[in-house]
Amino acid sequence: MVEARSLGAFFTRFLALGTLVWLFAAGSFAFGQGVLIQERHWMPRPMSQPAEGSYRIRELSADASIRDQVATTQVTQVFENTGSVQIEATFCFPLPYDGAVDKMTFMVDGHEIEAKLLKADEARRIYEGYVRQNKDPALLEWIGHGMFRSSVFPIPAGATRTVTLKYSQLLRRDKQLTDYVFPLAVARYTSSPIEKVSLRVAIESQEKIRSIYSPTHNIDISRDDDFHAVVRHSTAQTVPNNDFRLVFDTAAGKVAASLMSFWPEGDDQGYFAFLASPELKTDETDVSKTVIFVVDQSGSMSGEKIDQAREAARFVINNLREGDLFNVISYETAVTPMKPELQRFNAETRQMAIGFVNSINSGGSTNIDGALKAALGMLQNEGRPAYIVFLTDGLPTEGETDELKIAENARTANHYGARIISFGVGYDLNSRLLDRLTRENHGQSEYVRPDEDIEASVARLYGKISSPVLSNMTVDFGFDTVRADSGELVNRMYPKGVTDLFAGSQLVLIGRYRESGPVTVKVQGKVGDKEESFRFDMNLAPKGESSGYGFVRQLWAARRIGEIIDLIDLNGSNQELIQELVELSTKHGIVTPYTSYLADENQAIDRLANLGLNYNEARDNLSMLSESGGESGFSQRASKQGFKIAENMEAADMAAAMPSGGLGGAGGGGGRGAGAQTAGQQLGQFSSSDAAHGGQTVPASQGLRKVGNVTLYVRGQTVVAENAASVDLEKDKASIVELKQFSDGYFELVTANSAEENLILAEQRDGETLVVNLRGKTYRITP
Repeated sequence: MVEARSLGAFFTRFLALGTLVWLFAAGSFAFGQGVLIQERHWMPRPMSQPAEGSYRIRELSADASIRDQVATTQVTQVFENTGSVQIEATFCFPLPYDGAVDKMTFMVDGHEIEAKLLKADEARRIYEGYVRQNKDPALLEWIGHGMFRSSVFPIPAGATRTVTLKYSQLLRRDKQLTDYVFPLAVARYTSSPIEKVSLRVAIESQEKIRSIYSPTHNIDISRDDDFHAVVRHSTAQTVPNNDFRLVFDTAAGKVAASLMSFWPEGDDQGYFAFLASPELKTDETDVSKTVIFVVDQSGSMSGEKIDQAREAARFVINNLREGDLFNVISYETAVTPMKPELQRFNAETRQMAIGFVNSINSGGSTNIDGALKAALGMLQNEGRPAYIVFLTDGLPTEGETDELKIAENARTANHYGARIISFGVGYDLNSRLLDRLTRENHGQSEYVRPDEDIEASVARLYGKISSPVLSNMTVDFGFDTVRADSGELVNRMYPKGVTDLFAGSQLVLIGRYRESGPVTVKVQGKVGDKEESFRFDMNLAPKGESSGYGFVRQLWAARRIGEIIDLIDLNGSNQELIQELVELSTKHGIVTPYTSYLADENQAIDRLANLGLNYNEARDNLSMLSESGGESGFSQRASKQGFKIAENMEAADMAAAMPSGGLGGAGGGGGRGAGAQTAGQQLGQFSSSDAAHGGQTVPASQGLRKVGNVTLYVRGQTVVAENAASVDLEKDKASIVELKQFSDGYFELVTANSAEENLILAEQRDGETLVVNLRGKTYRITP
């Protein structure tokens, strides 16, 4: 959440860097960023060229263990002095209140260093004094916090120092939901990307661990049993811009559920995230399923692709269970099933399937329509979940080739509600056709770049759906105290419609609500052929109540944007949808390939409020969706799918940064090709599987800054918060409060602000004017 910066050239004794500070937000506390303090010489601002006293963070790692509600974290940071003079440094970090930290140790290169705790009132005078004296607001975020400070230690020119901090803390708990936060947004103090960032969190609980969820980052989860789990996150050559957050629940029952909600002031509705997870796999959750793997063996699949496709098919076969029904179908001009009907999985049929897969060779045309009809025609109404895993690398060239007719044929042939999971391989395919197939058949599209491993992509997704627990699941919200004529009180929920719940996984359902207070959430679905339902008594937060779950707002906006692009893509241009896309992108600072002008710092500041102009450009850019094939079509559908399935902000940022062939990505200049290089171009192209499952952290655009849950738009030397984007600085001049930065009135505002509001003020850099709405008033803060 914190984006800190160096404290400027005026420090005679101090300069900030580092990791670990306490933040107090939404009633919870968590470590944030700490600072290295330099005796002499100033550091350059973030990401600038090395100077006399510059440094970089080479590595950052954290190893945490959580036992029930107590977390012990050891943080290791490697600092390198890239300047020409020795740095005399002190390490310090703020605390929300005295006594918040237990069993703290601080070491430099393995030697323990003396440290001192300063009370909050003494620390406040120090922080405010820094800001007043040095005319740099970077420490505003810590005003009101205590301070832990170490003794001075040297870092010679060209040398490194390994700083280690170990501490324990009591984690925030909301009913059965435990919340852990680690400060990762430290790179604003480094002169280059961090070479390696790695986090490991081991969870141990006396109660069964159910959902494990990060709203901020992509994570890998491994579980040994119901009571232990290990969570990992790692990136390389990255500039982290969000603190790492992890929540897990320990509810009992076959299905456990948690609810996180947030209703910000000024919004007509609230936002929620509903987590549901089953018990780990037991005899009762061994639900048999039907799986048909449909693999393209046309001529374009020759070489490495057909080898990888065979490996993908073998993975699916080897991960079937006794009692499953299955088949394998290969197709080119002809459609060739392994057997005319479904087979029951056992040792004998497994060997038969492996032999069939080994004999698949490439050649011929691409009969997509015939292959899908053959697969769907094999399904039986046995009350079990069914999945068609469909793989293609080309356009339909045999049999029915019309996109709409192929999709309609599949929809009408799908009598038993099978999920179609499509894998599009390479750029030479009709990506819109795959999206149409999966949308109308309750599935998901995955896009695999030409240089990606097909087997790895299929294995990753199939591994998640291999053990269905609750199929055809629906979630309903019931309010006991509302009138019958109140209308729909919970709406725009994603994923839409029925879904399945799988062992070792969880549902992340995100939506909006119009009524706060007690609510009964009913989850129902089929366990095998038996209908079951589960009820949960929960509460939706009222407007303006700070719940600490502001991230839900951003995640909902990302998923809604993906839904809007999908509707325009499949059904054609729609004025209302385009307008909503523009408004959501502007309000939430979520850049899409069609609204990339929002991140273009060369655009005039009044452009943000000009919905008519923005609408026209977005409409023109959306015409690119007419490209169903090629690299542009592939990239646009990959980006769209990334938004639709985004479960955390890292995934949403990656979806926003995907290049879309001729369009500017995040930070780009829109359809006219103007502006800075896109974030997607900076990182190289990647697919939706990267957005959902890994990859590098997307660097921030020059035209956008994210501070907590607030987006700042940068236009030259003017920075406008998204909540003030509609303000006309000339016409609304009479209602705008004018303040001089670092004046007495400025510090009165600082005192009245919350910690999150001071984060916004801390982002005002040298020479910039900040326009922001705070508690119903618009402020224009000039340097």
